[in-house]
Amino acid sequence: MECRPTANGSPEKNSVGPPSALTYLDPHYWDERFSSEEHYEWFKDYSHFQHLIKSNINSSSSVLLLLNPLYVLELGCGNSQLCDELYKDGIVDITCIDLSSVAVDKMQIRLLSKGYKEIKVVQADMLDLPFDTECFDVVIEKGTMDVLFVDAGDPWNPRQETVSKVMATLDGVHRVLKPDGIFISITFGQPHFRRPLFMDPKFNWSMEYNTFGDGFHYFFYILRK
Repeated sequence: MECRPTANGSPEKNSVGPPSALTYLDPHYWDERFSSEEHYEWFKDYSHFQHLIKSNINSSSSVLLLLNPLYVLELGCGNSQLCDELYKDGIVDITCIDLSSVAVDKMQIRLLSKGYKEIKVVQADMLDLPFDTECFDVVIEKGTMDVLFVDAGDPWNPRQETVSKVMATLDGVHRVLKPDGIFISITFGQPHFRRPLFMDPKFNWSMEYNTFGDGFHYFFYILRK
């Protein structure tokens, strides 16, 4: 069993978790997990960071969104309800991707049962995004990139294989973002570890961040292209 944060930030035992964090890199683990697990929120549910979403994405006016819809891409949707909550806040043009076909199939069924027909769910790898250049206003990930760091080694000097995967993800995100688009990354990763990757000179975006959570803090990064 593993330890992971509970809803209030303290660790709990998880009987469905892998014996080693390295198992998170195995696609078969996720297929098996999603086959039996209906819903789990990594890094708190939407209510804990909704204020940060609203302050960085103009979702306060449904009329404005009808006139100028936002196109949002969620990386690694799994069985999270993040897209459901964004939809309720008026952001309906959402594309969710996940590497697991099981997660994609179950997400499609769930969203259709709720009548959320505008949300698209696609099986895809975040390391090789299958979308046109500059087609999304917002890209968001919550805990998905953290999987890439489970075998990073020294966090101050991560393995080159880890860096290559992270940079492939960031390259893709930067490419699909429209000018003035934003990338939101919700993560355990502290700024002194993430800043060297996020702020590589090849990217023309700025970086800021906030924290949320009670006791244990999660990081909410905003990268503006």
